[in-house]
Amino acid sequence: MATVVPPVTQDATSSKGPTAIVFMNMGGPSTTGEVGDFLSRLFADADLIPLGRLQSYLGPLIAARRTGKIQKQYSAIGGGSPIRKWSEYQSSEMCKILDKLSPSTAPHKPYVAFRYAAPLTEDMYARLLADGFGNGKGGRAVAFTQYPQYSCSTTGSSLNELWKWRTRLEGKDAGPGAITWSVIDRWPVHTGLVEAFARNVEAQLATYPEERRKDVVLLFSAHSLPMSVVNRGDTYPAEVAATVYAVMQRLGFSNPYRLCWQSQVGPSAWLGAQTSDTVAAYVKQGQTDLVLIPIAFTSDHIETLYELDQEVIHEAGSPGVKRAESLNGSPVFIQALADIAAAHLRSGEACSRQMRLRCQGCKSERCLQSKAFFMREQMELGSVV
Repeated sequence: MATVVPPVTQDATSSKGPTAIVFMNMGGPSTTGEVGDFLSRLFADADLIPLGRLQSYLGPLIAARRTGKIQKQYSAIGGGSPIRKWSEYQSSEMCKILDKLSPSTAPHKPYVAFRYAAPLTEDMYARLLADGFGNGKGGRAVAFTQYPQYSCSTTGSSLNELWKWRTRLEGKDAGPGAITWSVIDRWPVHTGLVEAFARNVEAQLATYPEERRKDVVLLFSAHSLPMSVVNRGDTYPAEVAATVYAVMQRLGFSNPYRLCWQSQVGPSAWLGAQTSDTVAAYVKQGQTDLVLIPIAFTSDHIETLYELDQEVIHEAGSPGVKRAESLNGSPVFIQALADIAAAHLRSGEACSRQMRLRCQGCKSERCLQSKAFFMREQMELGSVV
């Protein structure tokens, strides 16, 4: 069920509130009937899956060919993705904590904006306007990416979409009455995130007999990227590796570990080694105690519930191959989200310094304009912070 956000006005009780907190993520179809539209949007996004000049032709063809197969996968995990449920729960619970951590910017109102499924970015923006933000009334909104590690293909794509709809719904030069935006664009080594991951790993390790526990191999699995994106200078591989190292540091490097990559699509080269190949190779070598850790996801969805649980682990054929629980409703994780948001609100920054630097090989005009918009928001931010 969607979270109902009551209308707000700009004469709230706090000095700087209300503040909209917008959770941004890829999203997923809530029912099998939404799979076709979800895939059509996904394969139309050149930021995520670059198909060159034939994107508008190839994207719909690939989506149509894959719809039946993907519908069966969603049916196998209960008929739809749980990512909306978890995103709305996490954002709502986080805002309750944030009201106490940052009373001067309260009340904090939770919103969710998905890139490829409902609620879409344009629907979220229309709700913001209907709820009393913008339209000459001003107000503050924080775009909070739920991809802890930044990639142009994920967070970058969501921010490009947010900038597009801001321009369409409020105008390119909307003036002082428009919503003032800031961005939490990455948080790969935040201590609360690391702690939440580490506790889930420890809980799964505890299920192995004590005499085998220290030899269990930890396999951190993240969504892969096309090598064309990696070679352009995308920071994602380095930031995922930073998260992995921070978690292992918190665990005291108790076990051997590797980082691998999942969810490749199509014949082009993607970042490897692949998770499925890694598990199969270790099992063949006799290493049958493995814990898979979804290190780039903040909740369960098809990549964990189907790809890891029903494909990779099932095909391994070994009871020693298991998966650490996803972050989902972890109180440690939700507290971390609130801490990150509170620190961001105190900082007065529109975005991180990293976000202001384009990738070495970036040629996207949309990326350039989107980044320029969020950097300009730094000037507007001074009047509301």
